[in-house]
Amino acid sequence: MSEKDDLRTYRGKRHFDRTDEPRGDSTAEGEAPAGDSEPTFVVQIHDARSVHFDFRLEVDGVLKSWSVPKGPSTDPRDKRLAIPTEDHPLAYRDFEGVIPRGEYGGGTVIVWDRGTYRPTSHDKRNRPVPFGEALENGHATFDLHGEKLHGQYALTRFHGREERSEGSGRKPTWLLVRTGSARGTRGGTPDPRRARSVRSGRTLRQLAEAPDAETWDPERH
Repeated sequence: MSEKDDLRTYRGKRHFDRTDEPRGDSTAEGEAPAGDSEPTFVVQIHDARSVHFDFRLEVDGVLKSWSVPKGPSTDPRDKRLAIPTEDHPLAYRDFEGVIPRGEYGGGTVIVWDRGTYRPTSHDKRNRPVPFGEALENGHATFDLHGEKLHGQYALTRFHGREERSEGSGRKPTWLLVRTGSARGTRGGTPDPRRARSVRSGRTLRQLAEAPDAETWDPERH
């Protein structure tokens, strides 16, 4: 992680007169319900140029985001590649709809899972490490409390040969791994085209074909 994005990159990639994605103009639109003591997370399935999962964790007022091509797994033997993307506003936790073709990320988005998480990173003296700092250091652990995902996970940054080469402009990549015991959970990751939203109960196809799907309509702009 480098310096805080402050959503400039997020806003710069989108035309909000053509997409119903949240602008993130104010923190109030994405505030967690009163009484929530743990930060939130969301996993969205995004059918863009290719179908992938977007894994987002609330950190310091934004959603730190990674594109996970194969999706998070409940099997500790699976190491999922996670590619960092721009910070998203907290209100994006609830976004589900159709981004118009031709726009950045054009395609259908569903909310596959959502919930809260508890940071569990500690230093060598077993002292808690703030989650943002743990991410900056390249290794963060956390417990997910979602509607589908539960248990201990870790995000670890690594550099491939090309990224270590001098002058390379490639971003570092991460691994998202289930840690600890997976006893009592269903292993693997669901088929993203058959998976259903925890918000609407729809699949990607059902949402894309739904007449009430949130999408850009030139007649109302």
